[in-house]
Amino acid sequence: MADITETIRTEKSRTALSVQAGFLLAGLLFLLLAPFFFYPIFLMKLLCFALFACAFNLLLGYTGLLSFGHATFFGGAAYFTAYTVKSWALPPELGILIGVVGAAFLGLVMGFFAIRRQGIYFAMITLALSQMFFFFCLQAEFTEGEDGIQSVPRGHLFGFIDLSNSTNMYYFVLAVFLVGILIIWRFINSPFGMILKSIRENENRAISLGYSVARYKLGAFVMSAALAGLAGAMKSLVFQFATLTDVAWQMSGEVILMTLLGGIGTLVGPLFGAGLVVALQNYLATSEFPVTIITGVVFMICVLIFRRGIIGEFYASRLGRKLGFVYRR
Repeated sequence: MADITETIRTEKSRTALSVQAGFLLAGLLFLLLAPFFFYPIFLMKLLCFALFACAFNLLLGYTGLLSFGHATFFGGAAYFTAYTVKSWALPPELGILIGVVGAAFLGLVMGFFAIRRQGIYFAMITLALSQMFFFFCLQAEFTEGEDGIQSVPRGHLFGFIDLSNSTNMYYFVLAVFLVGILIIWRFINSPFGMILKSIRENENRAISLGYSVARYKLGAFVMSAALAGLAGAMKSLVFQFATLTDVAWQMSGEVILMTLLGGIGTLVGPLFGAGLVVALQNYLATSEFPVTIITGVVFMICVLIFRRGIIGEFYASRLGRKLGFVYRR
């Protein structure tokens, strides 16, 4: 009897893995063919914000820390990359690397102060520090104030791939996006990620087991900041400018909205949430009806109907469980 039960479980597990692999391959195929059917700039914006939302979800969904200051890392990396590529004439790969390192450093500084508090106090500290960085960008000479850094050259990747070509730029952004998602997946499925989940579920229990909770929180904060910086650096090259909008508190609110709409604590949820918000902004931009009101209505509906987020509810549904998806939030 036990052998039969184990066989059934094994078959269900294999079926679930096959279904999930099918979804993964279908998504990858869609991304590879998408520039032939959709506007490449729209797709690149979607990928940048999807990576940004996944980076934020790494902190909120898997560590339980709500940050209102992630625009600092997104916009800070955008400024660092735009300035070094334009003023220092660095190749795009080095500009992106400098942006990521700069965002990680900002995350280290902000996280050092923020992790000393919990809950709403943690969120308010991140918001306050983010506003300080916003006013720094407003006053600093290298950011060019309210005008921002404009006409940023995309350059040549590795010296021979012309990124001024939209198709080349799209596949570069796609490659960076996939690498970022792979890093996040590996991070949350590592022993380090397991400890972060235990901290999210019961911080006192993690402390009693001897883990240095503050160090793990800081590590997650820096990793999330670096990946958010990677998204911001890519965005500055895609649109060829970096402005105060990238570091404003509204940007932090936008990424929170994306994550909540898709479903916190899921890897796919923030991708879906980012796609929904970016699509609304893009296709309703010429509408006479304010996009922010439509986005707000969509958010209200999702909060009332999809309490776990759209993807979170699908994972928790009977169909989602049959397909092998698990929602553990």
